Amino acid sequence: MKVRPLLDRIVVKRTEEEQKTKGGIIIPDTAKEKPLEGLVVAVGSGKILSNGKLAALDVKAGDRILFGKYSGTEVKLDGEDHVVLREDDILAVFDK
Repeated sequence: MKVRPLLDRIVVKRTEEEQKTKGGIIIPDTAKEKPLEGLVVAVGSGKILSNGKLAALDVKAGDRILFGKYSGTEVKLDGEDHVVLREDDILAVFDK
């Protein structure tokens, strides 16, 4: 399913968390926290400024980002969990 977020919203797919610690201990599903890192799937057209002009977003599809723990809204697209958030909720973009 193709999705196109509106304005300054971004659709992100969370990355998978590690199944083991560095010491080799397997982490059960109940003890895992949701990852704060994800891959940008789709971006909106941009943010409307106070003067009415449209400012392009700094992220693009394919970027790996870091976002806040309680940011965005969780949605299910094609049976997979995604997060829809605003550009302001992004904390950092990982360099490639």
